[in-house]
Amino acid sequence: MLQNIRVVLVNTSHPGNIGGAARAMKNMGLSRLVLVDPIDFPSHEADARASGASDILQAAQVVATLEEALVGCNLVLGTSARDRRIPWPLLDPRECGITACEQALEGADVALVFGREYAGLTNEELQRCQYHVHIPSDPAFSSLNLAAAVQVLVYEVRMAWLAAQNQPTKVAKLETTAMLNTQLVTADELESFYTHLQQALEEVGFLDPQNPRHLMSRLRRLYGRNNISRAEMNILRGILTETLKAARGEHHKQGKSDV
Repeated sequence: MLQNIRVVLVNTSHPGNIGGAARAMKNMGLSRLVLVDPIDFPSHEADARASGASDILQAAQVVATLEEALVGCNLVLGTSARDRRIPWPLLDPRECGITACEQALEGADVALVFGREYAGLTNEELQRCQYHVHIPSDPAFSSLNLAAAVQVLVYEVRMAWLAAQNQPTKVAKLETTAMLNTQLVTADELESFYTHLQQALEEVGFLDPQNPRHLMSRLRRLYGRNNISRAEMNILRGILTETLKAARGEHHKQGKSDV
């Protein structure tokens, strides 16, 4: 599906932006780059900025006009930073990603068109687009670097594609040590811990059994709202055991912590 989506850069003046756009595309799984009358391409600077996406640059199609770049396209979305005199269907980046993905999944050829660094797309060029796309940046500093604008839109395409494929958009963090395992303590293990905790607090004089002031109730609430794993419980019990030894003046040898 992603191969049905092409990125079109019009009259780009800085070759570094072409390289940056290629890198953004490859990051998000897109590969079709079309360059309309670039000022400086091919270029070593473009290769350097592509940083591993030189295959995108090598396969890029270079044409003289936007009309040539859009041959075969069923849906054209053009970026616009300015309000235009003629009202036009307008999408934000998320809507752009969803629309592009939906059409590409149905087999349509889709073009994301980006204008010149200094002036964007002309009104005539924008009128070749079914939709205009506006990135809602801060009005106080609204101008985006060309490669950054490409990154925003191709990211949204990627997210829409992942959703359409029912693929996760979050990578679960894997616990890599036994200490951080996710096997939770049982209710009876928690009760045993509370007994141990109360004993330690009384021994060090922090808890007065004659005037407990609801301390244990508050501690139960504190620990009860956290999903404590068995490995974490072992740490807490170890701390309490050593606290009791110290309170009783028992000899204990400090060892390396397992934490």
